[in-house]
Amino acid sequence: MATIIDFGGVTLEPHGAVALLRLNDPKTLNAASPGMMLALSNALSHVEAEQQYRCAILTGTGRGFCSGANLTTTGSDDILKQADLGAVLRDHYAPTLRQMRDLGVALIVAVNGPALGIGFSIALMGDLIVAARSAYFQLTFSRIGLVPDGAAAWLLSRTLGFARTRELVILAERLSAEKALEWALVNEVVDDDGLAERTHALAAEIAQRPAGTLPLLRRACWQALDNSYEEQLAFEQGLQSQAGAQGDYIEAVTAFREKRPPVFRKS
Repeated sequence: MATIIDFGGVTLEPHGAVALLRLNDPKTLNAASPGMMLALSNALSHVEAEQQYRCAILTGTGRGFCSGANLTTTGSDDILKQADLGAVLRDHYAPTLRQMRDLGVALIVAVNGPALGIGFSIALMGDLIVAARSAYFQLTFSRIGLVPDGAAAWLLSRTLGFARTRELVILAERLSAEKALEWALVNEVVDDDGLAERTHALAAEIAQRPAGTLPLLRRACWQALDNSYEEQLAFEQGLQSQAGAQGDYIEAVTAFREKRPPVFRKS
């Protein structure tokens, strides 16, 4: 059995070249406190530092993916004791989201239950998003006198369009997994008991790809959200130079010509 590493709010379970990360506070449906965001950041840093990993899967422990910001935490993280909620986002949430965007390995998000508020934004960070049939997404902010965070409006506007984004933001209604698939917000919907098997199969497939190319692919997609056509052409030229210098394409083309599977470098 793989050794589970506990980062205090997030666990990491190694599966060869795949790191299985779990938001781990099931009693709150994995509500994202500042402490959990720090734990996620530390877990992601560990994944990048260990050269064995090619792909990470992020999911939740228990019945939920993430129920949003933790509204029950007392002490220093108590939301009612924060003088400036924007500063909390700046100091504790935004850095981890940026880290997810810039991650050096592929990221699959397995949404195993509710993804609410900031949990919705965390789910959207996946390169591939696979949802259990019972999962749903919801931006609950208008019901509690706050605004969407985690760049949810930015991400959703580019995915769903302006009208559907405003619908989700203002009405704050649930978006089912099936509707999310229809709207192209997630890549797949599977039965609840097949979620782990499907995401591990995808991760294993991705893990066979050239390791050095994966972060370049992620950068190409993220940068395309803001680049003009000409800017993207120029940006891709730089990325292609980096990819070519790594040399994995030589093995891929050689294997194609020799009618055999490619064997890429391990690091």
